[in-house]
Amino acid sequence: MMALLQLAGIPRSTYYYWVKTMNRSHVDGQLEVTIQSIYDEHKGRYGYRRIRDELRNRGHQVNHKKVQRIMKELELKSRVRVKKYRSYKGKVGKIAPNLLDRNFEAKRPNEKWVTDITEFKLYGEKLYVSPVLDLYNGEIITYTIGSRPTYSLVSDMLEQAFERLSTKDELLMHSDQGWHYQMKQYRQALKKKNITQSMSRKGNCYDNSVIENFFGIMKSEFLYIEEFKSIEHFKEELAKYIDYYNHKRIKAKLKGKSPVQYRTLVEQVV
Repeated sequence: MMALLQLAGIPRSTYYYWVKTMNRSHVDGQLEVTIQSIYDEHKGRYGYRRIRDELRNRGHQVNHKKVQRIMKELELKSRVRVKKYRSYKGKVGKIAPNLLDRNFEAKRPNEKWVTDITEFKLYGEKLYVSPVLDLYNGEIITYTIGSRPTYSLVSDMLEQAFERLSTKDELLMHSDQGWHYQMKQYRQALKKKNITQSMSRKGNCYDNSVIENFFGIMKSEFLYIEEFKSIEHFKEELAKYIDYYNHKRIKAKLKGKSPVQYRTLVEQVV
């Protein structure tokens, strides 16, 4: 090889530089394909940090700056960018104290749940979604959807969520001061399950910021980038998105795992 380099008049340093550059380009080329694949798989919902985490899940050790650079070269940007439904109608029942007090950390599943209602507008109609989120891993326990924000929207949600509880669970249920959560029926439903009720302070969205953040993510990653043929199609796609959010969408605070992956991993260790 050295004789050929001398014959061609190419310095050894130049040869090794070319070899290094070609190898690096080959690796980056493979990385570009993988990054594009992850981006497409998640429909543009992932930014460079979450793509970095997913690359590491797949065995690629790469820092966020390199991922950011490659995404910029590929012109890949997160498509993520909300009318808030206000259910507060004054004091119509009993206001619970703010026992959660912005302590959004939970040591185990079914220790702290948060809930709220959000509004969608489609085809000239309004739809209301009422989910329950577990602060342990950000998992959506269940949700209900309806064309009117009636109490049944919340009561049905509670019945479904209660199926996740065991007799050993000591649960704190937090909401805002919406009229649904002030009602006697709601308070009694919690009491029967020995669930402690907590409410945000009046007009303070930060007291329930985790569920508010979920609504923002859901609308940015789902409502604003998908196309729906009908209300029924929207409901079908929403179910798919919630499943995606729970099972596939990774989070940095969960060590690069999805909510269900994280819960399952911890349960296996314990």
